[in-house]
Amino acid sequence: MKLSRSLLLTIVYICFFCIQIFAQNFDDVKRYKVNFALASRTDEKLIALRSFSSNNQKYLLLVNPETLDTKVDLATNYTTSSLQFQNMLAIFKNTAYVKSLEAAAAKDLQLQNAGIDHAIPNEKGITLTIDLCPSHKALDRIIFQSVFDEFKKTELPAPLAVSVSGKWMLKHQDDLNWLKSLVDKKDLNITWVNHTYNHEVNKLPLAENFLLAPGTNLDVEVLENEKLMLKNGLIPSVFFRFPGLVSDKAIVEKIEAYGLIPVGSDAWLAKGQQPNAGSIVLIHGNGNEEIGVKDFIQLLRTKQADVENKQWLLFDLRQGLEKEFE
Repeated sequence: MKLSRSLLLTIVYICFFCIQIFAQNFDDVKRYKVNFALASRTDEKLIALRSFSSNNQKYLLLVNPETLDTKVDLATNYTTSSLQFQNMLAIFKNTAYVKSLEAAAAKDLQLQNAGIDHAIPNEKGITLTIDLCPSHKALDRIIFQSVFDEFKKTELPAPLAVSVSGKWMLKHQDDLNWLKSLVDKKDLNITWVNHTYNHEVNKLPLAENFLLAPGTNLDVEVLENEKLMLKNGLIPSVFFRFPGLVSDKAIVEKIEAYGLIPVGSDAWLAKGQQPNAGSIVLIHGNGNEEIGVKDFIQLLRTKQADVENKQWLLFDLRQGLEKEFE
């Protein structure tokens, strides 16, 4: 059966438009807000986390509650019904997304390292998270190149999570574009984690530092950072990393009310913490943590044979939690 020329052009246009949405840099994000809703089409049921407009079109930031994958799509592609946060938790209580939120909340009393800190128990490998806090130094590209070099024969694209701060993005456009190019080439599969817009740090005790500092505006730290991510063509994930891994019960609850899952670490390499099976490893790739970078490169070297034999893998943070709570 031959397709008419007009139908063929329509199909090509739709495909092209979908690709444009997927890779789009949203330069003029307006009316960006937390907006929980059930978003349905055909047999797909997603959770809308945010709504915004750009170029006179309304968009949604959506999460698949089973896989934790996020995407941006036109609101007109879905039938939506608004939800209160607590109702969303109840409706999707058996999904990996809500179970991850609950697991993170169970550790909310800790001043440091609240949230999910161990993604896949009893598995041979780690989940790698790389934090990009504000810094005047260049990106430690050796980390990302080393991951690709070690895993290109066994895991391509290699999965990792990058916690990105707004002030880092603003000052490191070339480095950010380089990271995006690795994703485009399918060398790496990066989950983009919200690490706040300002990432403020002071000289006060931890209980009054980072996001716990007096006068912190969470809407700026969370939502403005997401808007900047979208402006740079990054799709925000449902994950959030506290600056300094510092939080308290109240702020964990506030972060989760944005629909975000706090992610900690049980293996911050620069602090001498050694990874175990399923660990969430933390290193800083912003040029300020030479020890952590060296430790990670050494870790890769010691695991080289295991990597080649697929006995030591990198795990996607989303897939790890999906498996954990299936």
